[in-house]
Amino acid sequence: MIKTSYLRQHWKLIINIATIVALVILVFFLRSEIVGTFKNLRKVDTWALFLLIPIEMWNYDAQARLYKSLFQTLGNDVSYRGMYRIALELNFINSVFPSAGISGVSYFGVRLRSETDKITGGKASLVQMLKLMIVLVSFEVLLILGLIFLALGGHVNNLTILVASSVSTLLVIGTFAFIYILGSKARINITFAFITKILNWIINLFRPGKADVIHIDRVRRVVDELHNNYKLIHANYKLLKMPFVFATMANLSEVLAIYAVYVAFGHWINIGAVILAYAVANFAGFVSVLPGGIGVYEALMTAVLAISGVPASLSIPVVIMYRVLNTLIQVPPGYYFYHKNLRAQPKEVDNATA
Repeated sequence: MIKTSYLRQHWKLIINIATIVALVILVFFLRSEIVGTFKNLRKVDTWALFLLIPIEMWNYDAQARLYKSLFQTLGNDVSYRGMYRIALELNFINSVFPSAGISGVSYFGVRLRSETDKITGGKASLVQMLKLMIVLVSFEVLLILGLIFLALGGHVNNLTILVASSVSTLLVIGTFAFIYILGSKARINITFAFITKILNWIINLFRPGKADVIHIDRVRRVVDELHNNYKLIHANYKLLKMPFVFATMANLSEVLAIYAVYVAFGHWINIGAVILAYAVANFAGFVSVLPGGIGVYEALMTAVLAISGVPASLSIPVVIMYRVLNTLIQVPPGYYFYHKNLRAQPKEVDNATA
């Protein structure tokens, strides 16, 4: 039996090995489809694949405008260019660090403080949470449209309805739970105190003997500011109209990026199937410890597409192609800007993503 002390000291190495093993297993089980994909690459419409570049640029444009509009609602003016760069950096962090997005949230606050001293940790945290909530709400609209498209195409069965209704229910519950918690300072304190204890317990599990990394007193100060900023948003909720538009654009661009790969393979499938599969697969980021939900993402997306009427023999090479190209387009610029900022703020940034 492997000693607990060894696991604690080498947990990053173990996770990296697990990631490589997951990739090897995935390639092994999909080897015939991958070979078939490479054999048929000459039949793929390269120009359709090139559409991914402007589509992803549009996605980051929408994210940058979403961040900028949310900060404006809270009374802070941030640069569009700075938000675009930060969006790229966050994508790199969330793709590389196996933390289900937690590293990105920590990094966002640190990164904003390097941009301007007017953005506090509480305000940055609220903007991240508001972004998540608005993106989820906007996706509920897309999900309804997806079901309509599936119904028109005659691909709605009981299993499809079950999957769509389950995703919709989770989105609605998550949205209302978020609003309910932020509506009361006492509820925010209880929630964040609980989360802080859990995170400190997890951190101490891997780094024994150290004091609590996240201090309750510091969390309480952030929580107080979080609640005050939430009240400001609540009083001016009509200002969230444009952030909702930008969130919808961000979601739509991701769906269109996947669809563009299907078009490149010569198949104009029902876009409702892509919307539903994208919604389910993105939950992989919350349930998978591996970076980017590798393996889980591909499996879920292929499974949902299959029940929506898209054969797995087509979906597997398309999803693999999408993931590879998407990574090649997005990760390098994110890596560049992240390490450029890391050199400028080495200690603070490293602590945020550790």
